[in-house]
Amino acid sequence: MSGSSTYMERNGVARGKLGETHELTIARQGQFHYVYGPYAKPTLAIKPGDVVVAETEDAFGGVIKTVNDLPSQKLNMPFVNPQCGPITVAGAEKGDVLAVRILSIVPRGPQPVGTSALIPDFGGLVSNGQLLNPPLPERVMKYVVTEKGVKFNDRITLPYEPFIGTLGVSPEIEAVSSLQPDHWGGNMDLPDVAPGATLYFQVNTAGGYLYLGDCHGRQGDGELCGVAVEIPSTTTVQVDLIKNWRIGWPRLETDDFIMCIGSARPLEDAARIAYRELVRWLASDYGFDELEAYFLLTQAGRVRLGNMVDPKYTVGASILKTYIKP
Repeated sequence: MSGSSTYMERNGVARGKLGETHELTIARQGQFHYVYGPYAKPTLAIKPGDVVVAETEDAFGGVIKTVNDLPSQKLNMPFVNPQCGPITVAGAEKGDVLAVRILSIVPRGPQPVGTSALIPDFGGLVSNGQLLNPPLPERVMKYVVTEKGVKFNDRITLPYEPFIGTLGVSPEIEAVSSLQPDHWGGNMDLPDVAPGATLYFQVNTAGGYLYLGDCHGRQGDGELCGVAVEIPSTTTVQVDLIKNWRIGWPRLETDDFIMCIGSARPLEDAARIAYRELVRWLASDYGFDELEAYFLLTQAGRVRLGNMVDPKYTVGASILKTYIKP
């Protein structure tokens, strides 16, 4: 195999920029990571503008193979959401921003199968273990997943709308579970983190330490039962570096809109973070003063619920670009 992309898989990685031809070099992922932090040995070192192709595992690490493989019996908590990386970017320093453009997410395997599950004391409509009532019965669903669609059952085939569930950079000194989202990104489970989007993350430590994994074939707003259509994938991203740009929380941009992403509990705090950051983005880059931006978002802002099940909830606040020409 030859080409113009950086290639990272469980068995390997290469580096190159779009439109250029480079010899493909394989770097082995080896052990997947279950925390975001600056202490793991980097899997791959790239240059700004390089393209990375990563073979990701599903959120369960591939151990839920049939509907009879119950999570309570197969999973070794908290070792879920296996992450590829960390990837370091040459020249990335604290105070810079990594720009990660998602190029494609393809279900991986000869017969791609997605997994969803009801896990005891976990989900958006359960007590999370704080009440006396028994948990919902444990159940696993398997779906045939291709780029043509997600076969929910014999009557319903849902569109294939893939995205990266867990994507971000290392915190400065913490090592934090890949189940948790925060200002560095992480397990945001936001369906807009999809092909065609560019994500912006504040660099907290030299090199950036980019992690990615937990890809989904699709998901409704809120990830209601706590588990989307979890898939192994071949995911391609282009990683660039923006020097001396300060942002507080992850940002997302497509051809049609800009979005800021907040993660917190309670849910309204996540929404407040997202909207506050969007007000500041409009003021810094789009010619609004903050109060004018506040008024505009009151009339034209949009909210996307990522997850309402993780240790912190995630909300994306956005506005269409047609309203905010630079």
